[in-house]
Amino acid sequence: MRSILRGNGSHERYAMDRFHELNAFIAVVEAGGFSAAARRTGDSQSAISKAIGALEKRLGVQLLNRSTRSVTLTDQGQKYYERTKPLLDEIEVADNELSSSTLDVSGLVRIAAASTFGRLHILPLIPALLSRHPGLRVDLVLSDFVRDMVEDRIDLAIRVGTVNDPDSVVRKIASTPLVCVGSRRYFEQHGIPKDPAELARHNCLVYGGLMESANWPFHGPQGRFSVPVRGNLSSNSVETIRSAVLAGVGIGLFAKLSLTDELKHPDIVTVLDDFIGDARDISIVWPSRRFVPARVRRITDFFADALPQRL
Repeated sequence: MRSILRGNGSHERYAMDRFHELNAFIAVVEAGGFSAAARRTGDSQSAISKAIGALEKRLGVQLLNRSTRSVTLTDQGQKYYERTKPLLDEIEVADNELSSSTLDVSGLVRIAAASTFGRLHILPLIPALLSRHPGLRVDLVLSDFVRDMVEDRIDLAIRVGTVNDPDSVVRKIASTPLVCVGSRRYFEQHGIPKDPAELARHNCLVYGGLMESANWPFHGPQGRFSVPVRGNLSSNSVETIRSAVLAGVGIGLFAKLSLTDELKHPDIVTVLDDFIGDARDISIVWPSRRFVPARVRRITDFFADALPQRL
């Protein structure tokens, strides 16, 4: 690498050509086409096309599928983008840090979180984040479906619960206890369970799994145990289970942070408190990348400081 950067003029020209090709490639991918990339970079469309062609020739692979309507990544192009984009991000951040006395964080960052958790705890922090870093653009992806961070180009995810991804970088920042709740209306009709075993005769509303295989975790004198539960409603949406509990349909088991407003509601009652000892980790997750943009690290630090204060 040193010979390329500090060698004779031909080496320097070679390095510049490679950098130009890479910039053109990233621009086409993120702008969605050659003409849009040309507008973004200030180059001509023919210059962008020539740079991409030279890059593909040098690598010996096709990076882009071209049609009259769209430009998409090939499998090799996707892999190349995932490896090279963080490198350019690091160069951009390094340039900005040297030229900016305020060390501003700028650019686009995609943040993924579960829907309810994101609405209650991530979204309220976004104004402070953007106020601190006016050059930042945030794409907040809220979904109860765990996103593939590489495929969906997620820069960081904030997850509640166990992270089963050995390739990810996981930073635990807090934890939240579980709570078992129902409405007074429901308990007036069906009674309040005094022991987890009594849940067998209650309508238990299940989040995130099949009703037929649902087990809720509890703690007793003999240690941790689980109780099979059943009911007439299950859903992959926390919002659905929360609404059903409020409506008096049945009992739900939640991470406490999902019930910020409901636990203050006069009709909501927690039950089996003495038997609940489990908690769920709250973690910030990065996709496995050798180079993580400085802005992502700074945003991670922001949430690692701000989120625990809300919980």
